[in-house]
Amino acid sequence: MLDVLDVLAKTILKKKPRKLRKRAAKASARRSKPLGRPVTKLKAKPKTQMGRGPVKRQDFERILSLFELQSPLILSFQRLLARRQQHSFGLHGVACVGTEAHLSLCSLEFYRANDTIRCPGGAPAVVSCVPSPLYAASSGQKKQQSKPQGEARVRLKGGAHPGEGRVEVLKAGTWGTVCDRKWDLQAASVVCRELGFGSAREALSGARMGQGMGAIHLSEVRCSGQELSLWKCPHKNITAEDCSHSQDAGVRCNLPYTGVETKIRLSGGRSRHEGRVEVQTGGPGSFRWGLICGDGWGTLEAMVACRQLGLGYANHGLQETWYWDSGNITEVVMSGVRCTGTELSLDQCAHHGTHVTCKRTGSRFTAGVICSETASDLLLHSALVQETAYIEDRPLHMLYCAAEENCLASSARSANWPYGHRRLLRFSSQIHNLGRADFRPKAGRHSWVWHECHGHYHSMDIFTHYDILTPNGTKVAEGHKASFCLEDTECQEDVSKRYECANFGEQGITVGCWDLYRHDIDCQWIDITDVKPGNYILQVVINPNFEVAESDFTNNAMKCNCKYDGHRIWVHNCHIGDAFSEEANRRFERYPGQTSNQII
Repeated sequence: MLDVLDVLAKTILKKKPRKLRKRAAKASARRSKPLGRPVTKLKAKPKTQMGRGPVKRQDFERILSLFELQSPLILSFQRLLARRQQHSFGLHGVACVGTEAHLSLCSLEFYRANDTIRCPGGAPAVVSCVPSPLYAASSGQKKQQSKPQGEARVRLKGGAHPGEGRVEVLKAGTWGTVCDRKWDLQAASVVCRELGFGSAREALSGARMGQGMGAIHLSEVRCSGQELSLWKCPHKNITAEDCSHSQDAGVRCNLPYTGVETKIRLSGGRSRHEGRVEVQTGGPGSFRWGLICGDGWGTLEAMVACRQLGLGYANHGLQETWYWDSGNITEVVMSGVRCTGTELSLDQCAHHGTHVTCKRTGSRFTAGVICSETASDLLLHSALVQETAYIEDRPLHMLYCAAEENCLASSARSANWPYGHRRLLRFSSQIHNLGRADFRPKAGRHSWVWHECHGHYHSMDIFTHYDILTPNGTKVAEGHKASFCLEDTECQEDVSKRYECANFGEQGITVGCWDLYRHDIDCQWIDITDVKPGNYILQVVINPNFEVAESDFTNNAMKCNCKYDGHRIWVHNCHIGDAFSEEANRRFERYPGQTSNQII
């Protein structure tokens, strides 16, 4: 280190003008004597002497003065020089394979008690850590996403906690899963490190993090644990016959300790998974616990609270908690909480800050949660929408029940009933539950609404939204579908049906089953009577109001390109919202539209 300082000092002495050196000498004379030597004025030396031999202490002190006149970096140099002789080495050598969860699991070589020289010719080991995008975003740092070589990327889906989930990789602009054949801890550790976490704690097989849908990109992945990307490991490209989604691979990664779970707790519940939410506020020496205003508290906020607590997903987000005892905590310290559902803690959500405003006062109207380690995950079969879409001109006299349930455009109210017709874009929708818990309506049977015209109950007012959008996102037509019958239409081979609507039966969708809304039933359409010919986007969103908690809301939307010429419609390029890469989604949004009906 002194050699480096020598070179630096000589360079500075050569280049500083005479006037600056005189000022430095005066400043040096006013300094105390940190090195125990008398301070003398700086005298110019012949050029032949500059840059030769080691720098003396007196010259080095003058160098420090020059630095003080132009840069605060001198403080860092002083600290570095002062600490040079203060290192206390505990380890002589460390040898890691690269898959260890902690440094103590590596092969360590300790110094012996009689060693007189430690780390000869070496220096303290230094590391530079790059936070995962998840933690970089949560700490306010600018998210920097490195672009791996090639077109491969990786993500986790369906996990109840950060750093766990089903492994999905990007290939040719489309996300797909990984088959669990030969899946082991080394391959899982490569995934965890690629995502910015630690090594893998567990390699999961058998779709324990839920089944994916669509392509399966990789199989028989064999990693040594040293690779920077999963795509660098030897693997096998497979076809649909080689593997099924019941064999999707997953991981659980080792995570850094953040301590966010110490700033939140639940009280009054029947178990540790439910209760009124209490958060810690204030600074050091003035910490206090308080409640959260229930105004606007919903499923997304409850998801963040359960994640921060380490309790998995949210079953319910409650705005009234009068039935839970709050103990001696009655003060509301947080209000206006609005979350996207991806935050690590409630502090990262938008809220009113120190200015607490609550419309309904009192501890009975404070926020509460019911958490669960499992949740449902609904996904629309996009290919079926594309295959079944067509236009029907339906007479008004056949649409009275649909009008009663508000399934037609607003212009239908001024139509000449029962004469005329409405033009409807019809299609089938097949909704799969790929999560780890059954999808159940938010309301129980006692509160379902009976519709006399159609002769059935509605367990959810709005189950899906149907929209026709212009390429810039403007809505030109819309529709909705109430959940008049959530049931298991079909299931996978090893799954039995549990829900059936007949005889006022229980409604829901079992894990591994799907509910089919055929194109020929009422309200399974969009009224496009007033839509002009052109190129549009067809969008279908399941559970749009987040009434029922799911493990993942990013895959609830489906989009298609469509061309309408005033008589016929062509629907193509249908996909789930998170099935494409960011670049592929941008191309979809910028799609100029079809000039003919020749869709390739």
